[in-house]
Amino acid sequence: MSGARPLLAHVTTSDISLELLLGTQLEAFGRAGFDVVGISAPGPYASALAQRGVRHVPLAQATRSMAPTRDLAVLAELARVLRRLRPTIVHTHNPKPGIYGRIAARATRVPVVVNTVHGLYAQPEDRLRKRALVYGAERIAAACSHAELVQNPEDLETLARLRVPSAKLTLLGNGIDLTRFDPSTASTAEVDAARRELGATGPGDLVVGLVGRLVREKGYPEVFEAARRLRGRLPHVRFAVIGGSDDEKADSLSATDLANAAACGVRMMGSRSDVDVLYRGMDLFLLASHREGFPRAAMEAAAMGLPAIVTDIRGCRQVVDQNVTGLRVPARDAGALEAAVEELAQDPDRRAAMGSAARVKARKEFDVRRCIDITLDTYRRLLARHAPASLPAVS
Repeated sequence: MSGARPLLAHVTTSDISLELLLGTQLEAFGRAGFDVVGISAPGPYASALAQRGVRHVPLAQATRSMAPTRDLAVLAELARVLRRLRPTIVHTHNPKPGIYGRIAARATRVPVVVNTVHGLYAQPEDRLRKRALVYGAERIAAACSHAELVQNPEDLETLARLRVPSAKLTLLGNGIDLTRFDPSTASTAEVDAARRELGATGPGDLVVGLVGRLVREKGYPEVFEAARRLRGRLPHVRFAVIGGSDDEKADSLSATDLANAAACGVRMMGSRSDVDVLYRGMDLFLLASHREGFPRAAMEAAAMGLPAIVTDIRGCRQVVDQNVTGLRVPARDAGALEAAVEELAQDPDRRAAMGSAARVKARKEFDVRRCIDITLDTYRRLLARHAPASLPAVS
């Protein structure tokens, strides 16, 4: 505990997750009366977190790649950090930190342990071996927590089947900052500038935008193939990808993959911090993932009033309503992506109606303030039950 405020430690793999995925929430927890610390692998976002009032503690052994030896080492490293910091609450985020973080927190007798399930790493259609490994690890780790905040209702059902006690399970959902992702704040000049940067050369061009890490799991090979097929038939359709490489992942896009993208006319824009500005230049959002928990980019696109084409998988199903806010197509199917893009590219009125419906859905369902309220309610409830009576109350 630091000073008079309860110390709240959030554990993720990387500092980019602390800043870009959790930053708004961490800042709100600080305003509510917590001393907030982010624990993750070292990286370039510590200064941004500091501006939010969040201290960063690095874990030298944390990695996104599959490295069992380092995962055991980071468990021991995290336990040492927790013994030094003595937090009142440890809040972990899956996949990997949700396993070793919950175990380390319980082993070091942290009073309150909370985990957010961003998306179980196994799905019902996966091989039995993978499901047994992932579900078994989750069941063991869940025994070390006091609460499981589950973003996706499909995962909530899975955890209940795994006999995680219902008293621990809370449906959290997911949310974004709707004040940042608001199309009404964009001027005509800003829209035109974003369109040019995304590759549009005239008012008749249609910009299809993608946002996500450059890994094959995001379905980029199928997207590049769909773009290749459409290029000759619909030359006014422009594809642009916003996302950085993820070299720690085994399925990171190769030089050949990127060459295929360039050959298909896909503009690769790299990692950007101004994605809210770039959404303004898109006409259609595309997410071809093979696996998602509750995709943030799709929520952002909805908030910006964009119709979407997504794969019909967990997470995407919760964001895109079929034939209302967009289209859902089978995963790993370049032909289905091609047909869906062509269908909406030729129907501007339908795109406009879907975009309007998406904006309404985002305002109703994707407000990060609701997630903050649920999380703070969980903290207060657990503090009242498990924390020392000498702790000051949080607002």
